[in-house]
This record gives sequence, structure tokens and C-alpha cells, in this order.
Amino acid sequence: MNTITVIGLGAGDLEQLPLGVYKKLLKAQRLYVRTAEHPVLKELLNEGISYESFDAIYEKHDEFQTVYKEIVETLITLAQSNNVHYAVPGHPLVAEQTVQWLVDAEKEGRIQLEIVGGQSFLDPIFNALRIDPIEGFQLLDGTVFKRDDVQMSQHVLIAQVYDAFSASEVKLTLMEKYPEDYPVTIVTAAGTSKEVLRVVPLYELDRATELNNLTTIYVPPVTSREERIKEWSTFREIITKLRAPDGCPWDREQTHETLKKYLIEEVHEFLQAVNDQDDDGMIEELGDVLLQVFLHAQIGEDNGYFSLEDVLESVSSKMIHRHPHVFGNVQVESSEDVLQNWQQLKLAEKGQQTQRVLDGLERSDSSLLTSFNYQKAASKVGFDWQDPEGVWLKFEEEWLEFKQEIKVGSAGSQLDELGDVLFTIINVARFYGLSPEEAMMHANRKFRNRFDYVEDKVNQDKGKFSAYTLDELEVFWQQAKNRKGGE
Repeated sequence: MNTITVIGLGAGDLEQLPLGVYKKLLKAQRLYVRTAEHPVLKELLNEGISYESFDAIYEKHDEFQTVYKEIVETLITLAQSNNVHYAVPGHPLVAEQTVQWLVDAEKEGRIQLEIVGGQSFLDPIFNALRIDPIEGFQLLDGTVFKRDDVQMSQHVLIAQVYDAFSASEVKLTLMEKYPEDYPVTIVTAAGTSKEVLRVVPLYELDRATELNNLTTIYVPPVTSREERIKEWSTFREIITKLRAPDGCPWDREQTHETLKKYLIEEVHEFLQAVNDQDDDGMIEELGDVLLQVFLHAQIGEDNGYFSLEDVLESVSSKMIHRHPHVFGNVQVESSEDVLQNWQQLKLAEKGQQTQRVLDGLERSDSSLLTSFNYQKAASKVGFDWQDPEGVWLKFEEEWLEFKQEIKVGSAGSQLDELGDVLFTIINVARFYGLSPEEAMMHANRKFRNRFDYVEDKVNQDKGKFSAYTLDELEVFWQQAKNRKGGE
């Protein structure tokens, strides 16, 4: 099996190239280079060393990944007949995708690989920027990195920013976290006589003229917690601080039990924002819900029972396992298939095949939701009416029984029959795909809105409800219903 020898050209000019690497280049019989745009190669030409570049492949494709794949397959094909020398900028194992794919090919037994190190571009970058990597740094690929890859508290170096287009993509991604005027440094040809450092506000990143294959973007760490508030880790720091011994007395006193009511309130307020189609309101209320989630997770960690990582592991594992049509090879035809798979997987996970149908469906904070869950579960096993007519007849039956008990029954029997009426009303809602919980929330909001109007009218005139007849109050109520927004 022939060998592909990968040679690192370093980050600077010929004078910075190690002697051993230089000798390798001199002895290379067939030398290929990823790109001819490197100061060492221009000087090697003057010394009579010839090579063939893959620059033409860049012109064929719109994406770097496709370019790199063709380069790798070309090298593997060439190595089938002869040994091949392949030179890349910097160090072969630092930010060099083609070499990573060659390593994969070696593991698959397709080629034999030799790697001759060169100076990586990191050393001159650190020197040029005067930063110590032990403080924490990230090296990201500008062609593929995403918003959530960035850790704002660290030194961030972004390579593979060749031109205005790639710089624009990097800029837009960074602006999802950083302010548009955040200072970034464009480092070009670090460690060479042509080294250039230019500090620009983030929004001007793609307007720079020095962008080429020797360019690296540096984003300094954000040291202020208040300026890192778009990061999950910052929010976790805030919650940890609130619960710390020197934090907030109220937050330190809270338990899972004391926070229950707040979680319910925040969920209802979020649902209200959804009903109002209020995007800003949804942002705020989702934040409040998230606060409750993080507080519960922090309490679990403080008590030594579980942490946020346990919560993430649980829900992530669940989502992957219950979506085999997304993360596996299961085929589905419709959302009904998805729901059926979901229920089967859920039962298998919890070993509920031998448990009762209604186990685990009670909701202590919502009798409406408990009834709805019971009826839905019973329906899934076939215990249900075939059409709405049956449930309507049942409602009429329960309504008559309730009216009869109101006339002659005891308080206990009246309460019992009222429960049957309400339970049947919930079943009616379920049959028509309506949420009784949402319906009651809407009714309560509507009543509050109209009654507030009536109260305002009373306060503007006589000042007391007792000063009005019921008919007079009804006039105000009708005005509330008819006014704009008086649903």
C-alpha cells in the first residue's frame, strides 16, 4: 500500500519552516498542495521545487466541504499507483479538514498515512494578540460553526474565513449573541513580515479587505456577566448565585413545594400571551417559566438529589428514543403513526403494560385536566361513544338528574350530580377537540375583563355597587360586551 505523506507548511514564511520539513519538501517526487496561496510555496518555486495545487477544485464548487471531499478522494486515487506528498498550511492536524478525512480513510484501511508536523497558526496568533490560551480559548471553523458553539467567556478564534461571504456568515452568527458593535480583531498572516491586525466593530467584519486563507478572526472574551446574558451558562450562574449563602434570602428559602404555585401561574400567563398573540409577552413569560425550571433544578442540586445535567439527560434521551423516525430508521406515514409509536415506547420505558389504564394521569392542581386525561385514556382502549350523539344524550341525562337533586336531594347528592354534569361537559369538549382548561381560562379572562369595566363605571359615578339596581349594572355589562376588545 502506498503512502500519503502530509506536510505542514507552517504559519509563516520559508525562514520559519523547520529544517526537517524543508528537507521533506526537497525530496518530494510528487508534491500536491491544497492551495498555492502560501508564502512558503512562492519561495519554493524560486528554488526550483515544483508542485501541483488543488486551487482549480475551489472554482468548481460553492461549498468548502465539497471541495475538501474531492481533494481527499483525488489524493486517495493518486496513492493507488504511487506515494504522494501533500502539503497544507499550518500544522496538518490543526483546523485542516482534508487531513481529518485522510485520517478517517487510514482507519478504514484505504491508505497509509504519514504526517510531518509544521508550526500551527495558533502560536503566532497567540503571540500577535498577546493572549494566554490557558485562560480558555476556542478554535472554531468559520464555515460550519453555530451560535451555540460559541462560549462568550473564552478567547474565540475563528479560522477558515477566506472572503467577504464567509465573513458575512460568521458576522451574522456572532451577532446572535454579541452586540453589533462588539470589537473583533482580523488577524492576517500572523508571524510573517506581512502580519496585520485590524480591530473593527462586529458589523463591519465582512467589509474588511485583508480576508484570505491566512486570516483568522479573534473575538475577545466577554468578562461582564451582564453582557453574557444570552448564554445558558450565565443564567445558570445567576440562579446559583441567588441560592448561594450570600444570595437572596427569599430564593434560599424556596422548596419544590413552595414553588409549585408559581410554576402554575407562569404557565398560565404564558398561555395568555399565546392567546393574545403577544410575541414580547411570550418571550417574557417563557423566561419566567424557565426561571422556575432552573430553580427546581438548582434546589435538586443543592439537596444532592439531582442536577440540571440529569434533567437534560432525561429529556434528551427521551426525545431521541421516542423519535426513532428522526434519530433511527423507523418509517412513519403520518402524525398518527408518530403518536402510536410514542405511546408504545412510553409504555415500554416505564414498564406500564401491567399497570392500570388511568395510572399516572391525575393532576392534583387541575380537576379539569384530570378528567380530560382519564377520558382520553379510556377512549384509547375503546371505552367511548362512537359519535357525539351518545355523549350529548349522556349530558342531557346527567343534567336532568342534577336538576332533580337540586329540588329534593341532599347537599351530598347534589354535589355528586354536579360532578357528573361537569365530567360530561368535559367529555363533550374532548369529542370536539376543545381544551376545557383553555375554555375556563378564556371564560375567566372574559369575565374579569367585563367586570372590570362595570366596576370602573360604578367608581366613575355613584362609587358603590349597592347604589345600582341589577338592571342598571346589566346595562354596563352589555356595554362591556359590545365595546372593542370586550370579548
